[in-house]
Amino acid sequence: MPSTAAIALRGIVKRYPRVIANDGVDLVVDKGTIHAVIGENGAGKSTLMKILYGMVRPDEGSIELAGRPVRFASPREAIAAGIGMVHQHFMLVRPLTVYENVVLGQEPGRALRWDRRQARSEVSRLSKEYGIAVDPEARVAELSVGEEQRVEILKVLYRGARTLILDEPTAVLTPGECEELFATLRRLKQAGSTILFISHKLKEVMALCDRVTVMRRGKTVGEKACAETSREELARLMVGDMEIAESKSSDFRYEAAPETALELESVCVAGPHGRRALSEISLSVAAGEILGVAGVEGNGQRELAQAVCGLLPYYGRIRRAGRAAYIPEDRHRCGLLLCAPAWENMLLGRHREREFSSPLSLDQAAIRRYGRALVSDFDLRPPDLEQRAAAFSGGNQQKIVVGRELSKSPRVLVAAHPTRGVDIGAAALIHDRILRAKAAGCGVLLISADLDELLALCDRIAVLYSGRLMGVLPRGQANLETLGRWMAGLEQA
Repeated sequence: MPSTAAIALRGIVKRYPRVIANDGVDLVVDKGTIHAVIGENGAGKSTLMKILYGMVRPDEGSIELAGRPVRFASPREAIAAGIGMVHQHFMLVRPLTVYENVVLGQEPGRALRWDRRQARSEVSRLSKEYGIAVDPEARVAELSVGEEQRVEILKVLYRGARTLILDEPTAVLTPGECEELFATLRRLKQAGSTILFISHKLKEVMALCDRVTVMRRGKTVGEKACAETSREELARLMVGDMEIAESKSSDFRYEAAPETALELESVCVAGPHGRRALSEISLSVAAGEILGVAGVEGNGQRELAQAVCGLLPYYGRIRRAGRAAYIPEDRHRCGLLLCAPAWENMLLGRHREREFSSPLSLDQAAIRRYGRALVSDFDLRPPDLEQRAAAFSGGNQQKIVVGRELSKSPRVLVAAHPTRGVDIGAAALIHDRILRAKAAGCGVLLISADLDELLALCDRIAVLYSGRLMGVLPRGQANLETLGRWMAGLEQA
C-alpha cells in the first residue's frame, strides 16, 4: 500500500437477504486529501461508509488505517481511532440544546456533575473557529434542517476526528453556506485531516475534491483525479450506458392559465418565542405554472408548505383549486413509515379510495398492480414491494414519496426539496415527473435551496427572508446575484 494512504479498504463485501450492497469494493484515500465517493442511489456508498465507521460489519475484506489493519465493532471504536461521520439523516436528540448534543457522551467535567459552562464555551469556540453559525443555547427541535446539519458537523469536530466522512453535507445549504463549508474543509485539509466527501453534485466534487471514486451497483467502477476528468465522464461512469434525460421547464411551454390553482392572501403563521414564522405572505400559482421559493433554511419555507397543505394553523386566506399533494422536506420524519413495507408507504393517504378498498378490507390485487406500476415508472431499486422503507437507499425512499404524491393527480403540488440527497439520474426523473404534472395543469409550489434547480424548472421565483416575501421574479429576469441579495435580506423588490 502506498505510504501516503490514510485509509485502504480492500475487497469489501456486504450481503443482505435480497441484495449485495458491496461486491468486492476497493477504496484507497491518501492522507491530507479530500476524496469523493459518488454513485447512483443504491450503489453502495452509504454501506461502505458505515463499514468504515463501525456501524456495519463486512462479510469479507479488510480495512487499514495508515497501514495498520483494523476492524471496528462499533462507532465508538472508530471514533477512538480518529474517524468521525456526519450522516445524511441526522443523529440528534431533539429536546436537547445544541451544546448538549455536541458534547453528548463526552461531557466535560466530573463524572457526576459535568461542566455546562465549559461545554457552551467549547461549542462557541468551535463555531467561531470554523465559521459554523449556530446558537449553542437553541433547542434542536426549533432548528431548521440547515442548522441541524451544522450541529452534526460541530459534533465531529468536537471529538477531534482526523478522518471525516461527510454524507451529502451540502444537501441543505445555500450556495453561500456551501462556500463557507468548502472553506472549512480546505482548512481542515491543510491541517492534515483526511476527508471523504459523499455527494451527488458533480459540480461540487470537481470544485472541491482531489480524487473521486465511482461506484455502481455495489462495485467500484473507476477512480480519477478530479483535475484529469470531467463531469460528463463521471456521469457516464455512474450510470453506465444509460442515457440521462434532463428535462427543462422550457420543454413545457408556459402560458398564464385563466384559473388560479393556489392563492395566498396576507397569510401569517406564528413561530416560536412569540415571533412570526410567516408575515403577510401574498402569492398565487396559476394552473400549469411552477412557482419556486428560494431562501436560506429556516426563513419560513417549512411553515409555508405546511400551511398550504393544512398542517399548520394560519391567519389570512389560502384558496386551493382542488386536491393538494405534499412532498415534505424530510422524508424520514414526515414522508415515510420506515418500519412498513414499500407497498404500504405507497398507499399512505389513498387507502380509503374505492380503487384500493371496500368497507371491510383492502383490495390487495389492486394495491399490487398500483405498486408495480410505481416501481416501473420510478425505477425503484430493488423492485421489492415487501422490503421495508428503511432498507432502501435515500434516493429510492424519495422515489416512493414522490411517486405516491403524484399518483394522486393533484391540482396543487407542494414540493419541498424534492431532489435533496438523490443522484443525478433520480433527480432528472423527479424533475421530469414534476414537469409532467405541470403540463397536465397542476400548479406547483417548488421550495428548494438549490438555485440551479429553481432556475432550470420554475416559471417564476419568489424569495423568503425572515418570514417575509422579498420579491418575485420571472425566471428570465432572475439571476444568482439578485436572488442571493434577497436571500441575505440585503435588498427587497
